[in-house]
Amino acid sequence: MYLRERSIPLRGSAAALSNNLSVLQLPARDLTHFGVVHGPSAQILSAASEGVPLAQRQLQVKVGVGVSPPLITQVHWCVLPFRVLLVLTSHRRIQMYESDGSVMVYWHALDSGDASSAQAMFARGIAASVHFICVGTWSGRVLVFDIPAKGPNIVLNEELVGHQTAITDIATERAQGQKQRGRHGFPSPLALDPGPHRLSPQDGVADMVTADDSGVLCVWRSGTVFTLLTRIPGFGVPCPSVQLWQGIVAAGYGDGQVRLYDATTGALHVQISAHARTVTALDLAPEVGKLLSAAEDTFVHIWKLSRNAESGSIEVEHCHGECIADTQVCGARFCDPSGSSFAVTGYELAEILKFSSV
Repeated sequence: MYLRERSIPLRGSAAALSNNLSVLQLPARDLTHFGVVHGPSAQILSAASEGVPLAQRQLQVKVGVGVSPPLITQVHWCVLPFRVLLVLTSHRRIQMYESDGSVMVYWHALDSGDASSAQAMFARGIAASVHFICVGTWSGRVLVFDIPAKGPNIVLNEELVGHQTAITDIATERAQGQKQRGRHGFPSPLALDPGPHRLSPQDGVADMVTADDSGVLCVWRSGTVFTLLTRIPGFGVPCPSVQLWQGIVAAGYGDGQVRLYDATTGALHVQISAHARTVTALDLAPEVGKLLSAAEDTFVHIWKLSRNAESGSIEVEHCHGECIADTQVCGARFCDPSGSSFAVTGYELAEILKFSSV
């Protein structure tokens, strides 16, 4: 059971974007960072464990003098084995910052050559994989950036082609031997291993999944060259959010369904009628296999994923449901790798709601 805690105030409400909340926990400093997008700016907040806000920072896309800043589409912390970067995507460029947002270390302008005059140009979908940061684009391509252990010498390593429509979300699963946990990098950056960073995932293991506006999923193996392992067809509706855990792909769709696939074969194992409206966020607590789903129907649900020891089939159990009354939920994330607390944002809601288990 989860109970509501003290909320964290925002300077403005969250924009009506899927996955509009990122969380970075720093246990060594008893701090949690939250990132929320609102129009042309991203709010970066720091809060103590009891929910008291300590600092706020506003980030915008850098443009020329007299030019209106473009809309931001997503903000997300990427935790690599050796470094933590804050990544911001927009309708014009991709910007990468140090973890507190104080210093921009790299930017990449989106190439309008692939966009028709009637097509909006944007980047969306962000994830870290080994020593890469992957970012999705409106064209369906995924940009793979090679990240050095320190400094600004970030380079575009390759572009992945597997989708015909705009990328909506990207999720990764950590290779064995990495110290970070889960998608949002729960350990403190100060505790990350500063040693050699050229880690390689296990051969043949699916460690990244990408989703698009048509509902198609692509499962990849990362490495010096990324390899497409499986392509899972769509259902005619977008897939706004996706997660990957122990070979299980969890995908949330525009019809409110949450579907669980085997990452290796692409086989559908479980279909859950989880919500009445579009699923806007999924998240996983990697230590316990809890899956969080949130949607425009005001509900947040928590599920427990597992595999049958004998058959190997994927099983799911409902653990908790929470109604955020009169709120179009647009972001939800666990605040720790054990799933003992989670945070929620909503459209026109000028606060981040927090819940903790009892």
